[in-house]
Amino acid sequence: MQQPQTHLRTRPIPVGHLRTFEAVARHLNFRAAAQELALTQSAVSRQIQGLEDEVGVPLFLRHTRAVELTDAGAQLLRATQSSVARIDSAVRQIRQTAGRKSVAITTWASFASMWLIPRLEVFQRTHPDIDIRIDASDTSLDLDTADVDLALRYALPASVPHGAQRLFGEQLTVVASPWLLKSGARLEQPEDVAQFTLIEAGDSHRSAYMELLTWRRWFDEYGLQITPRRWLYFNYASQMAQAALTGQGIALSRMPLISDSLASGDLVEVMPAKRLESPMAYWLIVGPRSTTRPEVQAFCEWLRREARMTRETVGEGLDCDLADDLD
Repeated sequence: MQQPQTHLRTRPIPVGHLRTFEAVARHLNFRAAAQELALTQSAVSRQIQGLEDEVGVPLFLRHTRAVELTDAGAQLLRATQSSVARIDSAVRQIRQTAGRKSVAITTWASFASMWLIPRLEVFQRTHPDIDIRIDASDTSLDLDTADVDLALRYALPASVPHGAQRLFGEQLTVVASPWLLKSGARLEQPEDVAQFTLIEAGDSHRSAYMELLTWRRWFDEYGLQITPRRWLYFNYASQMAQAALTGQGIALSRMPLISDSLASGDLVEVMPAKRLESPMAYWLIVGPRSTTRPEVQAFCEWLRREARMTRETVGEGLDCDLADDLD
């Protein structure tokens, strides 16, 4: 027996219902969506039921303890997620132009704590009317939709997007605290490192580029077959530097991140002639929605000045301000 054809509505559906749908589809849970939207669970259920009535087909399969997207629901979600993100982004932009000027930066935790934050006071002193927000996370955000203006990233040249500006490159060097150097053990030749605890990244095996920053590569570079006194592993470059600062061992550190500690004498570069070139570089990427805002332009100009001083400190001759998109 042929089923009667469902009458399809043509009028637009309520936009508010789409936001509720997106939240339920993301959580696959009515209660979690209600908490996020500050609604009651019954209000969320009514909105979803109303949306399904408007669309003309079920969007979710209701189970005892969970919900599941139907094919129609998955199709609607693909359109809704990008649309909601762009609407939210546009609203944030409007609010920014109406309120206080601000710049939002995404970067990773070690760079924020070791390079960016110690320098921020200079920018804040010269631009007291601009608020700064730093999102320090190892997760790369999409600058097209995320609530950030620019990204500071650590990457191989081939992996950065078009338009990325190279701030500075990198060398690795052996560093120790002056107190550790007074302990009596000699640290003058490459083989002398075997007398000390060596500080290393605990996750260096997870990627090919991280293995290029290891003591093992330094050993191979100088033909060493040694076993150090012991190893001390950390997840972050800032932790490794802190352990070296407190005399717990010697580290093969990234020059740009420890340039301030070297300049102050808190760390000592023990074998300057034994630096190791790194293929990695530090990059500035400005979000396409933020390029014309004066406060973002002012922050980027300040960043480039600070980067130039870092290049001078670590002895890098390339004037990166003159060239973007370096390969």
